[in-house]
Amino acid sequence: MTTHVDFTVAICTYNGENRLPEVLERLRSQVYSPNLRWEVLVVDNNSKDNTAKIVRQYQANWSDSNPLRYLFELQQGAAFARKLAIIESRAELIGFLDDDNLPASDWVAAAYTFAQEHPKTGAYGSQIHADFEVQPPENFQRIAPFLAITERGSLPLLYEPRKKLLPPSAGIVVRKQAWLESVPTHSILTGRVTGNMLTGEDLEVLSFIQKAGWEIWYNPAMEVHHKIPSWRLQRDYLIPFFRGVGLSRHVTRTISIKRWLIPLAVLVYMANDLRKIFLHLLKYRIKVKTDLVAACEMQLMLSSLISSIYLWKNGYLNLQYK
Repeated sequence: MTTHVDFTVAICTYNGENRLPEVLERLRSQVYSPNLRWEVLVVDNNSKDNTAKIVRQYQANWSDSNPLRYLFELQQGAAFARKLAIIESRAELIGFLDDDNLPASDWVAAAYTFAQEHPKTGAYGSQIHADFEVQPPENFQRIAPFLAITERGSLPLLYEPRKKLLPPSAGIVVRKQAWLESVPTHSILTGRVTGNMLTGEDLEVLSFIQKAGWEIWYNPAMEVHHKIPSWRLQRDYLIPFFRGVGLSRHVTRTISIKRWLIPLAVLVYMANDLRKIFLHLLKYRIKVKTDLVAACEMQLMLSSLISSIYLWKNGYLNLQYK
C-alpha cells in the first residue's frame, strides 16, 4: 500500500559516499510542522562506491515519520536520475538536492509553504550560497551563477520567459503535475557523464515547464549552502565545464520557438554570439588566456556559437521529443 506524503526530498548522487552523510544529517535535523508528512529519496545514479551501504546504515536508525528510501538508476546521467525520482515520489512536490547541497534547517518547511502560497508555480529555486574550500578568483562573481550559486535578493522573484533566465537544478522544487504534463518522456540532454561534459538537462526540463504556462520562481526563504571543492575552481575543470554549458545552448534556446523559425533564430543567435566574442576580445585582449574568468567566458561564447553545429554533427538533433 502506497502512503501519501506532502513533500519528497530527492538526492541524486553518483559516487556520493563521502558527501551524502552531511546532507542526510541536515535532513534528519529539519524543523517542520508535525502535520507535514515528507520523505527522502536517494537516487543512486550507478555509483561504483559504497553509496548504497551508506544509505542502508542511515535507514537502520532513520525516523519512520519521514522515511528514507533508496533507488538505483543504472542509466548514467542526472536527467535519468531525476526522472526516476519524479516517477517514484509519493508526493506532488519534489525538492531536488545534489549530494554537495546542505539545506538550512527549515528548508523543507519553507519549500512546502511556498507551494501553498503559489499554486500556479511549476518549479521554484532556492537561494544558494557558496561554501568554497579555497578562495575563488577576485572576479569569480561574474561566472558564479553557472556553478549553481544563486543569490538574487531577499524577496521572491518570478522568472519571466522573455528574460531567458532560469534557476539551477540544485535546490529546485518541482510540482509533479507540471513535470508530467509538460516535459517529454525522452529528452535530448541527459547530463554530464565521464568523458562528456555536455550539460543543460535541468534547463531543458524547466524550459518545457515554463513553455506550458507554469510559473517559475526564486524563493529566498529556501536556503542552501553549496560545497565547492578546490578542484572545481581549477582551469582543468572549468574550461571543459563551460564548453559543455555552451554546447548545450541550442536546445534550451529553441524550445519555445516554432520549428519553422528555428533556422532564422540560429542565425540571429550566432550573430549575437560573434558580436559578444568580438567585444570580449576587444576588452580583454591577451588576458583572455591568462585571466581564468575571462577564459571561461570566452569558452562559453565560442561553444554557444557552434552549439547547433555540434549537436547536429553528433546526432543529438536527430532525437525526437516524445
